[in-house]
Amino acid sequence: MTERYGIYFAPACQTELWKLGSEWLGRDCASGVAMTQPALIARELSLSDFTKSPRRYGFHATLKPPFALAKGQTVGGLQDALKNFSLATKPVSIGELKLRRIGSFLALTPKEQSPAIAQFAASCVEKFEPFRAPLSAESRKKRLQANLSDRQKELLDRWGYPYVMEEFRMHLTLSDSLNDQVAPDILHAAKHWFEPILHQEHMLDRICLYKEPSTGAPFERIADFVLEG
Repeated sequence: MTERYGIYFAPACQTELWKLGSEWLGRDCASGVAMTQPALIARELSLSDFTKSPRRYGFHATLKPPFALAKGQTVGGLQDALKNFSLATKPVSIGELKLRRIGSFLALTPKEQSPAIAQFAASCVEKFEPFRAPLSAESRKKRLQANLSDRQKELLDRWGYPYVMEEFRMHLTLSDSLNDQVAPDILHAAKHWFEPILHQEHMLDRICLYKEPSTGAPFERIADFVLEG
Protein backbone atom coordinates (compact mmCIF):
# COMPACT_ATOMS: atom_id res chain seq x y z
CA MET A 1 0.00 0.00 0.00
CA THR A 2 1.45 3.34 -1.06
CA GLU A 3 -1.31 5.71 -0.05
CA ARG A 4 -0.70 8.33 2.62
CA TYR A 5 -3.04 10.45 4.70
CA GLY A 6 -2.65 14.01 5.96
CA ILE A 7 -4.66 15.66 8.73
CA TYR A 8 -5.13 19.27 7.76
CA PHE A 9 -7.14 22.39 8.27
CA ALA A 10 -8.90 23.65 5.17
CA PRO A 11 -11.73 26.17 5.03
CA ALA A 12 -15.22 24.95 4.18
CA CYS A 13 -15.61 24.42 0.45
CA GLN A 14 -18.31 27.09 0.12
CA THR A 15 -16.11 29.83 1.61
CA GLU A 16 -14.41 32.56 -0.36
CA LEU A 17 -11.05 31.59 1.14
CA TRP A 18 -11.31 28.05 -0.21
CA LYS A 19 -12.37 29.24 -3.64
CA LEU A 20 -9.61 31.85 -3.87
CA GLY A 21 -6.96 29.44 -2.58
CA SER A 22 -7.98 26.61 -4.90
CA GLU A 23 -8.15 28.88 -7.93
CA TRP A 24 -4.75 30.38 -7.09
CA LEU A 25 -3.26 26.87 -7.06
CA GLY A 26 -5.21 25.77 -10.14
CA ARG A 27 -7.01 22.77 -8.61
CA ASP A 28 -9.89 22.09 -6.25
CA CYS A 29 -8.74 18.97 -4.41
CA ALA A 30 -12.22 18.38 -2.94
CA SER A 31 -13.92 18.07 -6.33
CA GLY A 32 -10.85 17.18 -8.40
CA VAL A 33 -11.66 20.01 -10.81
CA ALA A 34 -8.84 21.91 -12.52
CA MET A 35 -9.24 25.68 -12.26
CA THR A 36 -8.00 28.66 -14.26
CA GLN A 37 -5.31 30.45 -12.30
CA PRO A 38 -4.97 34.24 -12.06
CA ALA A 39 -2.93 35.82 -14.83
CA LEU A 40 0.39 37.43 -13.94
CA ILE A 41 1.23 40.34 -16.22
CA ALA A 42 4.65 41.15 -14.76
CA ARG A 43 7.32 39.82 -17.12
CA GLU A 44 4.66 37.49 -18.54
CA LEU A 45 5.07 35.05 -15.67
CA SER A 46 2.82 32.00 -15.54
CA LEU A 47 1.59 31.22 -12.04
CA SER A 48 1.35 27.50 -12.88
CA ASP A 49 5.15 27.39 -13.11
CA PHE A 50 5.48 28.43 -9.47
CA THR A 51 2.68 26.40 -7.84
CA LYS A 52 3.39 22.81 -8.90
CA SER A 53 3.98 21.32 -5.44
CA PRO A 54 1.17 23.09 -3.56
CA ARG A 55 -1.20 22.32 -6.45
CA ARG A 56 -0.49 18.62 -5.97
CA TYR A 57 -1.02 18.81 -2.22
CA GLY A 58 -4.16 20.96 -2.46
CA PHE A 59 -5.00 24.12 -0.51
CA HIS A 60 -4.52 23.43 3.21
CA ALA A 61 -2.68 24.12 6.43
CA THR A 62 -0.88 21.08 7.84
CA LEU A 63 -1.75 19.81 11.31
CA LYS A 64 -0.35 16.27 11.10
CA PRO A 65 1.81 15.76 8.00
CA PRO A 66 1.17 12.94 5.51
CA PHE A 67 1.82 9.44 6.80
CA ALA A 68 1.30 5.85 5.79
CA LEU A 69 -1.01 3.88 8.05
CA ALA A 70 0.63 1.81 10.76
CA LYS A 71 0.29 -1.95 10.63
CA GLY A 72 -3.15 -2.99 11.83
CA GLN A 73 -4.69 0.44 11.36
CA THR A 74 -7.40 1.24 8.82
CA VAL A 75 -8.70 4.41 7.23
CA GLY A 76 -12.08 3.64 8.76
CA GLY A 77 -10.52 3.57 12.20
CA LEU A 78 -8.74 6.83 11.50
CA GLN A 79 -11.99 8.47 10.41
CA ASP A 80 -13.74 7.25 13.56
CA ALA A 81 -10.95 8.77 15.67
CA LEU A 82 -11.16 12.04 13.75
CA LYS A 83 -14.93 12.14 14.27
CA ASN A 84 -14.62 11.52 18.01
CA PHE A 85 -11.92 14.18 18.28
CA SER A 86 -14.02 16.73 16.41
CA LEU A 87 -17.06 16.14 18.61
CA ALA A 88 -15.02 16.86 21.74
CA THR A 89 -12.97 19.80 20.47
CA LYS A 90 -13.88 23.48 20.19
CA PRO A 91 -13.08 25.67 17.18
CA VAL A 92 -10.10 28.02 17.48
CA SER A 93 -9.85 31.56 16.14
CA ILE A 94 -7.17 32.03 13.47
CA GLY A 95 -7.80 35.76 13.34
CA GLU A 96 -6.75 37.74 10.29
CA LEU A 97 -4.49 36.25 7.65
CA LYS A 98 -1.30 37.76 6.27
CA LEU A 99 0.83 36.97 3.22
CA ARG A 100 4.41 36.06 4.17
CA ARG A 101 7.45 34.44 2.68
CA ILE A 102 8.46 31.47 4.82
CA GLY A 103 11.99 30.68 3.79
CA SER A 104 11.74 30.81 0.01
CA PHE A 105 8.01 30.09 -0.47
CA LEU A 106 4.89 32.21 -0.14
CA ALA A 107 2.09 31.39 2.29
CA LEU A 108 -0.97 32.72 4.05
CA THR A 109 -0.37 32.71 7.80
CA PRO A 110 -2.20 34.01 10.85
CA LYS A 111 -1.35 37.66 11.36
CA GLU A 112 -0.41 36.55 14.87
CA GLN A 113 -0.29 32.84 15.73
CA SER A 114 -1.96 32.33 19.09
CA PRO A 115 -0.89 29.71 21.65
CA ALA A 116 -4.31 28.12 21.12
CA ILE A 117 -3.49 27.36 17.48
CA ALA A 118 -0.14 25.80 18.40
CA GLN A 119 -1.79 23.76 21.17
CA PHE A 120 -4.48 22.54 18.79
CA ALA A 121 -1.88 21.42 16.23
CA ALA A 122 0.16 19.65 18.93
CA SER A 123 -2.94 17.79 20.12
CA CYS A 124 -3.55 16.55 16.55
CA VAL A 125 0.04 15.34 16.26
CA GLU A 126 -0.23 13.43 19.53
CA LYS A 127 -3.79 12.13 19.25
CA PHE A 128 -3.38 10.49 15.85
CA GLU A 129 0.18 9.25 16.30
CA PRO A 130 -0.94 5.61 16.76
CA PHE A 131 -2.13 5.64 13.14
CA ARG A 132 1.26 6.68 11.70
CA ALA A 133 3.64 4.08 10.32
CA PRO A 134 7.31 4.67 11.24
CA LEU A 135 9.27 6.96 8.97
CA SER A 136 11.32 5.06 6.41
CA ALA A 137 15.10 5.40 6.40
CA GLU A 138 14.88 6.95 2.93
CA SER A 139 12.33 9.56 4.05
CA ARG A 140 14.38 10.39 7.13
CA LYS A 141 17.51 10.86 5.03
CA LYS A 142 15.64 13.18 2.69
CA ARG A 143 14.40 15.30 5.60
CA LEU A 144 17.87 15.59 7.07
CA GLN A 145 19.04 17.30 3.90
CA ALA A 146 17.19 20.42 5.10
CA ASN A 147 19.95 21.28 7.60
CA LEU A 148 17.75 20.71 10.64
CA SER A 149 18.56 21.84 14.14
CA ASP A 150 19.20 19.25 16.85
CA ARG A 151 15.71 19.85 18.22
CA GLN A 152 14.14 19.45 14.79
CA LYS A 153 15.96 16.14 14.38
CA GLU A 154 14.51 15.02 17.71
CA LEU A 155 11.02 15.95 16.54
CA LEU A 156 11.59 14.17 13.23
CA ASP A 157 12.52 10.95 14.99
CA ARG A 158 9.70 11.21 17.53
CA TRP A 159 6.84 12.39 15.34
CA GLY A 160 8.01 11.80 11.75
CA TYR A 161 8.25 15.52 10.96
CA PRO A 162 10.57 18.29 12.18
CA TYR A 163 8.14 21.21 12.19
CA VAL A 164 5.73 20.22 14.95
CA MET A 165 5.19 21.20 18.58
CA GLU A 166 7.13 24.40 19.33
CA GLU A 167 8.46 24.43 15.73
CA PHE A 168 4.92 24.58 14.30
CA ARG A 169 3.95 27.62 12.25
CA MET A 170 0.47 27.51 10.75
CA HIS A 171 0.51 28.31 7.04
CA LEU A 172 -1.43 27.69 3.85
CA THR A 173 1.23 27.25 1.17
CA LEU A 174 0.80 29.24 -2.03
CA SER A 175 3.98 28.63 -4.04
CA ASP A 176 7.04 26.56 -4.70
CA SER A 177 10.44 27.94 -3.80
CA LEU A 178 10.78 31.44 -5.26
CA ASN A 179 13.99 33.24 -6.13
CA ASP A 180 14.43 36.90 -5.29
CA GLN A 181 13.84 37.90 -8.89
CA VAL A 182 10.28 36.58 -9.21
CA ALA A 183 9.15 36.66 -5.56
CA PRO A 184 8.10 40.36 -5.56
CA ASP A 185 5.86 39.83 -8.59
CA ILE A 186 4.23 36.73 -7.13
CA LEU A 187 3.70 38.50 -3.80
CA HIS A 188 2.18 41.53 -5.53
CA ALA A 189 -0.26 39.33 -7.43
CA ALA A 190 -1.17 37.40 -4.27
CA LYS A 191 -1.88 40.60 -2.32
CA HIS A 192 -4.31 41.68 -5.01
CA TRP A 193 -5.91 38.23 -5.33
CA PHE A 194 -6.39 37.53 -1.61
CA GLU A 195 -7.27 41.10 -0.57
CA PRO A 196 -10.98 40.26 -0.05
CA ILE A 197 -10.20 37.82 2.78
CA LEU A 198 -7.13 39.33 4.44
CA HIS A 199 -9.02 41.52 6.91
CA GLN A 200 -11.63 38.99 7.97
CA GLU A 201 -11.51 36.81 11.06
CA HIS A 202 -11.07 33.16 10.11
CA MET A 203 -11.82 30.14 12.24
CA LEU A 204 -10.09 26.80 12.57
CA ASP A 205 -13.49 25.14 12.63
CA ARG A 206 -12.76 21.71 11.14
CA ILE A 207 -10.12 19.11 10.50
CA CYS A 208 -9.90 17.53 7.08
CA LEU A 209 -8.56 14.19 5.92
CA TYR A 210 -6.52 14.33 2.71
CA LYS A 211 -5.40 11.24 0.81
CA GLU A 212 -2.46 10.68 -1.52
CA PRO A 213 -3.67 7.61 -3.49
CA SER A 214 -0.19 6.66 -4.66
CA THR A 215 3.29 8.12 -4.46
CA GLY A 216 3.40 11.43 -6.32
CA ALA A 217 -0.33 11.50 -7.11
CA PRO A 218 -2.43 14.61 -6.40
CA PHE A 219 -3.89 14.69 -2.89
CA GLU A 220 -7.66 14.43 -2.49
CA ARG A 221 -9.78 16.05 0.22
CA ILE A 222 -11.85 13.04 1.24
CA ALA A 223 -13.54 13.99 4.53
CA ASP A 224 -14.29 16.96 6.78
CA PHE A 225 -14.88 16.80 10.53
CA VAL A 226 -16.48 19.96 11.93
CA LEU A 227 -15.37 20.86 15.46
CA GLU A 228 -18.38 20.74 17.76
CA GLY A 229 -16.95 20.63 21.28
